[in-house]
Amino acid sequence: MSRSSTPETVAESTRSCDASGIRPGEVAVALPDRADASLYFIGRIRTPWNSRKDAPKNAREARETGAVCTLEVDPRWQQALAGVETCSHLIVLYWMDRARRDLVVQAPAHYSSGRGTFALRSPVRPNPVALSVVRLVKVEGNRVEVVSLDCLDGTPLIDIKPYFASTDAIPDAEVGWHKKEKATDKR
Repeated sequence: MSRSSTPETVAESTRSCDASGIRPGEVAVALPDRADASLYFIGRIRTPWNSRKDAPKNAREARETGAVCTLEVDPRWQQALAGVETCSHLIVLYWMDRARRDLVVQAPAHYSSGRGTFALRSPVRPNPVALSVVRLVKVEGNRVEVVSLDCLDGTPLIDIKPYFASTDAIPDAEVGWHKKEKATDKR
C-alpha cells in the first residue's frame, strides 16, 4: 500500500469510516502484484488546493472558482506545446497520486447508495487517471495557465490534448443512475 492509499488521505467524508478508511457499503479488493504498463509524467500541476477537502469536487465547481491553475510542463516537452496557444480549451489528463486504488464499490457521502467505481468520477480507482476540460488562459514558455482543474497542488501531469467541440461534445449523453438520483432528490 502506497502513501497515497492510507486511510488518512481518504477519510475526509461526512460519513464515518472504519479503521481501513472504508465507508459503509464500500468494497475493497487486493491490488495486483505488478503494473502492466508505465508512463511518463510530463510535468506537474500547480493549484491553490493542498487537501482534498479544500479542492473543488468536480469540474463544475472548479469552473465556478475561477482559479487559474498552471500546468508546469517539463522543459524536455516544451516543443510539444507548439500550437496549444491557439486553442480555447484543452483536455488535461493527470494522475491523482494521493487517491487510494483498491475500492470497487464506493459510497460517496452525497449519494444515497454505493456505486461501482467505474460508474463514478471519483479519484479513487485502480488507475487514478483524471480528465478535465479546461479553458486556456495563456501559454508562456513551458507554463500553461488554465481554469477548471479540481486536483491538488503538485499533481503529476500525464497529457494535454486540444478539445474539439465538434467531436468531443455529446450534448445528449446521460448517466442514468445520476439522473434518477437527482429526480429523487427533488421530491
